[in-house]
Amino acid sequence: MAHTWHIHPQTPLQLAQLTHALQPGSRIELTPEAQAAINTCRAWLDGLNTEGAAPVYGINTGFGALYNITIAPDQLGQLQQNLVMSHACGTGDEVPAEIVRLMLLLKVQALARGNSGVQLITVQRLADFFNHDILPVVYEQGSLGASGDLAPLAHLSLPLLGMGDVRVNGVKRAAADVLKEKGWQPVALQSKEGLALLNGTQFMNAYGVWCLLMSQQIADAADVIGTLSLEAFDGRPEPFFAQLHSIRPHAGQMHTAARIRRLLEGSELIVREKKHVQDPYAFRCMPQVHGASRDAIGYCENVFSTEANSVTDNPTIFADENLVLSGGNFHGQPLALALDFLAIALAEIGSISERRTYQLIHGLRGLPMFLIAKPGLDSGMMIPQYTAAGIASQNKQLCTPASVDSIPSSAGQEDHVSMGANAATKCRKVVLNVQRILAIELMNAAQAMEFRRPAKTSLTLESLLTDYRAVVPALENDRLLAIDIEKSIQFFAARNFGV
Repeated sequence: MAHTWHIHPQTPLQLAQLTHALQPGSRIELTPEAQAAINTCRAWLDGLNTEGAAPVYGINTGFGALYNITIAPDQLGQLQQNLVMSHACGTGDEVPAEIVRLMLLLKVQALARGNSGVQLITVQRLADFFNHDILPVVYEQGSLGASGDLAPLAHLSLPLLGMGDVRVNGVKRAAADVLKEKGWQPVALQSKEGLALLNGTQFMNAYGVWCLLMSQQIADAADVIGTLSLEAFDGRPEPFFAQLHSIRPHAGQMHTAARIRRLLEGSELIVREKKHVQDPYAFRCMPQVHGASRDAIGYCENVFSTEANSVTDNPTIFADENLVLSGGNFHGQPLALALDFLAIALAEIGSISERRTYQLIHGLRGLPMFLIAKPGLDSGMMIPQYTAAGIASQNKQLCTPASVDSIPSSAGQEDHVSMGANAATKCRKVVLNVQRILAIELMNAAQAMEFRRPAKTSLTLESLLTDYRAVVPALENDRLLAIDIEKSIQFFAARNFGV
């Protein structure tokens, strides 16, 4: 169902609703209050731009190390257009469509607060792009994550001027041609507008929001798939008893243990007598490991939510106080740290998942080697574990924190940067990798369950197995498992693992 955001300067965006922005069909509407806030701020700024006005950074001066050069009033519009053009220096892969949509929504939300000095038409045109699914072509590389996401946001803004490229229905086209088709004139930027568009953290935060939304599914899926693996491995129930977690009451740990207890309700397998007295950590410590990652995700949710409802350009205008303040709200350090933290938390979910897969295929507890009836003639599930291990190892490399790095820029004026954009793009890679690792675990756990029949697990997990088997049949003899892995990934992506 299509969703409409009624943008109001005092109404925060709710992260749970941002899932609607990932697909076309949703809309942005500026409320009368937002329009009034934008117009009031712009009118105040226009009154400031008079001949002989005192220098105010970015409004009637150059940018960065050129802050000490004053610009004449009749050149202020050209100054802003030059800024957008000169800063559109992105390169690398294109930013995925769903993240560009989030960037547009987050930028509109920030500008509609009425502290940025932009024209109403500028904000409305960004909303038009979102509403018509006209997505500016933005590139992944180019931002240092301080002074905002300058290069990515410049590419996001070029189509406002009838420059750059956009994608319409997935097809890359010149923005000028699309504006002409729509009957839209290019926006003539006024003082400060280019700076308001380019200063900001919407590239980093759009990635953060996307990664967060995916991480919540990952956390839920890890509990479910891990519990299925526990059943297939003939694991013990005691590590999930409430008494154990009440004396170490981390919220995520208690949440995960409670979910696993619910998932096991009614299982024949979990209550049968066990020959072993203890399980490996990958099974026994799911509440402690999954739970710690859940707590990290909760911290990141607070950071990304706060940022989504913040004004992050510079300078900032407080028209009702006759005040312009030049500061550093564009600095991405809060996001950089959170994105690094989120990547690490998710990588750990992938790491423990791969270990469960490893345990399942080693011929332990009555399961055949590599989960195939005739090991030797058939290799069975030998190599999917290699794939999961390679991906888990790549995650460890991707989790080297970007936020501890900094390279001075702009002749030393911008002498400490967050590198949050690099944290953002690599966090997305970790998300995709963990989805693949968990899908491979699901494939192995389902195969292991074939050797526990006719015993059954809980109704919830049996339902999962039934749905999965409709997509990926049990493995009786060797076949092309790359196809099964891809089908498992697609099944994972479409599944709601919340219980």
